[in-house]
Amino acid sequence: MPPHRDAGQAFPIYLTVVAGLLFLALAYFAVGQGAVNRSGAQTAADAAVLAAAQDAREQLTDEWVKVLLDPTKWQQIFQGEAQIGDPCWRAEQLAARNDAQLNTCNSPALLKYRVDVKTNKSVGRSVVPGTESVKSIASATAVIEPLCTFELPDEGNEEDVLPQLSCKDRVWEIDPAEPSKLPKPEDLFDVHLG
Repeated sequence: MPPHRDAGQAFPIYLTVVAGLLFLALAYFAVGQGAVNRSGAQTAADAAVLAAAQDAREQLTDEWVKVLLDPTKWQQIFQGEAQIGDPCWRAEQLAARNDAQLNTCNSPALLKYRVDVKTNKSVGRSVVPGTESVKSIASATAVIEPLCTFELPDEGNEEDVLPQLSCKDRVWEIDPAEPSKLPKPEDLFDVHLG
């Protein structure tokens, strides 16, 4: 009786293991594609919401300059209660620059903005069926934080001197005659993701 040979039986197992590893590698690649696309969506959302909040901050500063001679109205500005234009056009602009489209942009509270974006590009073709048309979505929120405090003069004190504005580490002597020396938007308000 001839001896049994096992040499040919290992080859199908080897092929199965290699095919399995190749499939896993392609699956990890698909997950990587999705992660990159999702990261791009989050970058677009962050940039868009920060742009909207910064535009709102500039508008609030312009409103503060308009009421500069009436310090009783300053607090409304610093609380975000001023009437300003819609800053979402800046959010749309920045989303487009990051290859995404703006789905929503709103202000759920005073001094707070939220956006939702969707990428223009899909995840792409991969071993995972249906990914060729899937687009990533992301949302972000930005907060405008007032940096300044002030004290109104006592009632009956009829001086024409405006109150000092204490902003973070600096005290501003407000002089309407020198507009170039007034605080800038970034001196009055901080903008950050929230």
